[in-house]
Amino acid sequence: MEFIFFTLLNGISYGLLLFMLSAGLTLIFSMMGVLNFAHASFYMLGAYFAASISAHLGFWSAFLLAPLLVGMAGALVERYGLRRLHQHGPLSELLFTFGISAIIVELVQLIWGRAAIAYPIPAELTGALFSLYGSTFPIYRAFMMAVALAMLAFLYSIFKWSRIGLVIQAALTHSDMVEALGHDVPQIRMWVFGGGCALAGLAGVIGGNAFVTEPGMAATLGSILFVVVVVGGMGSLVGAFAASLLIGVLQTYAVTLDYSLVHLLAALGAKMSTATPAYPLLRLTIAQVAPILPYLLLVLLLIFKPNGLMGTKDV
Repeated sequence: MEFIFFTLLNGISYGLLLFMLSAGLTLIFSMMGVLNFAHASFYMLGAYFAASISAHLGFWSAFLLAPLLVGMAGALVERYGLRRLHQHGPLSELLFTFGISAIIVELVQLIWGRAAIAYPIPAELTGALFSLYGSTFPIYRAFMMAVALAMLAFLYSIFKWSRIGLVIQAALTHSDMVEALGHDVPQIRMWVFGGGCALAGLAGVIGGNAFVTEPGMAATLGSILFVVVVVGGMGSLVGAFAASLLIGVLQTYAVTLDYSLVHLLAALGAKMSTATPAYPLLRLTIAQVAPILPYLLLVLLLIFKPNGLMGTKDV
């Protein structure tokens, strides 16, 4: 019972971090039709900005300022880069964001170095929130979950019930009409892209000290990020939320299970040993194949449900 409960909580907290990261990418794609390949790099930038700011002004200043700085950087990228490429189609935009991601990684290494940097959890968020069955659940994990849920509620309310959300959505599909009503569509696109990058920066602020802040952090979560967005359904915020929880819980449980098909066959009465060299694939444990599971889920979903769990756009 202890294993099931705390593994589930850890899986949900990891899944909610994935949602914080994927929410910005989902927002940018659904509102602009741009698949931002540099999104994970903006996440990394948020973690590095937060580490530097918190060292001088404290964590809470970093919590507010780092996402704003990342959002401003994203707005500048859209204004002076993506806006010029929009007329050339999505391939040019994708290649441009790929180049931006490489530039950000190199700049981070030039400024902060290639090794991991110190970015501690603030003292007021350290310690255990509660203890059960002899195990504890950290306060910071609960803080991560609360921030992610608040982000979901905020975004959902903005784009479902506010006039701003309606204008932003209309600017994607009926830009001429939105301009005729007096709205500046290019500026809307710039702020949407900047806002999406700011959400990635906020995920970096939260995730940078929960895990590790180092130049490879973008590559570590970058591929999982696109799996989440595609599995949830391109452009679906609720789908990204569901897919994040599914993948977070799936991977967290998988990495704790040191069982293979050999164990299963042995339990069924087959005379096999876990050291049998003739069956190397049978000896692979669930924990060993855990990194593959999200991509396997992606492939199966694209075969049987190409639009994702809740998507409305064709991938």
